[in-house]
Amino acid sequence: MSGTVSYHAGLAAEDSVARGYEARGLPIAARRWRGRSGEIDLVARDGDGLVFVEVKKARDFVRAAERVGRRQMERVMGAALEFLAGEPRGQLTEIRFDVALVNAMGEIDIVENAFCA
Repeated sequence: MSGTVSYHAGLAAEDSVARGYEARGLPIAARRWRGRSGEIDLVARDGDGLVFVEVKKARDFVRAAERVGRRQMERVMGAALEFLAGEPRGQLTEIRFDVALVNAMGEIDIVENAFCA
């Protein structure tokens, strides 16, 4: 897949995942939020808490899951700490890290609490 096609496929996957969270009553607070540590694909509000979502698209769910490595998790966690600096409760904010897997058919599998800070 060319870079441009992959980029747009990734955006479409993120939009689809964002709509799913919003449909479940979790509004999206930020998309592609970038800090010094890295980028967070989606940040959803869950009451007073936050859900940091890493979106991975691939031909199937297994391949998508394989694309989430330890270094990437660490970057997301570091960026999440930076994001929390702007929240009223700061690092006392309740958080979780989800991974949203998107296959070639556009189906979504959400892995809640996929990793911990």
